[in-house]
Amino acid sequence: MANVLENVGERTIEHLDYVGSLNIQWWATIRAMGRALPFVGNRYRWQATVKQVLEIGVDAMPMVSLMAICTGFILAMQGASELRRFGALHYIIDLVAVGFTRELGPLLTAIAVSGRSGSAFAAEIGTMKVTEELDSLRVMALEPVEFVLAPKYLAALISVPCLSIISNLFGILAGGLFMFLSTRLAPLLYIHYVFNSINLHDVITGLIKSVAFATIIAHVGCLEGFRVRGGPDSVGRSTTSAVVKSTFLVIVADAVFTAIFYFTVKH
Repeated sequence: MANVLENVGERTIEHLDYVGSLNIQWWATIRAMGRALPFVGNRYRWQATVKQVLEIGVDAMPMVSLMAICTGFILAMQGASELRRFGALHYIIDLVAVGFTRELGPLLTAIAVSGRSGSAFAAEIGTMKVTEELDSLRVMALEPVEFVLAPKYLAALISVPCLSIISNLFGILAGGLFMFLSTRLAPLLYIHYVFNSINLHDVITGLIKSVAFATIIAHVGCLEGFRVRGGPDSVGRSTTSAVVKSTFLVIVADAVFTAIFYFTVKH
């Protein structure tokens, strides 16, 4: 019994330490982000931010779009299999439009970015840690958080909401394709029904979630890289840990935000 309590206590302290480290890193990044802003910050920092936007956002567009198309088509088909019994096939439009705008668009994007960029952050910073490049930066009076993390975080804040909008668009278009194939619903009429289904609150809800997801992915990936200890094999472990932890925290954050928005609107 004592061993069980001891293990629970150790794990609890480890998790609290991890959350505390994330908060400390986030505040340090916020203070350093001014020098990573385009035009007003350090030229080399904001150029790195632009490069990260291309890597996080532009390079991920094909994968995010394909995931959204497949998910939108699957959601429409699964909804149709049940709603057809009640003669309510037109509610598929509401299901796909609202489901993607509030939930699936940001969540699919976050999972894709976590697998692509979160792991890349951990691998890049972990390699810099193993090869002592981070120590070299400190010797040159360059803060690693400002030099490495701030551009990545700012790029994630820009890229993830944009990718979420793209995911929403392609997911909703996939639902329109299904409606056209199954009921011959005209595309313009489908778009009209979509705009009647969603409202500004749904869009804002999705964008708020995507900003929170971007924060989690960037900081978990970078923290795992900063925590690398040992040789090159530890870089692989940190990469795996970054994907697992960021995906888990994204889903937890999604549940928390959904509950908050649900009870706020309800009451």
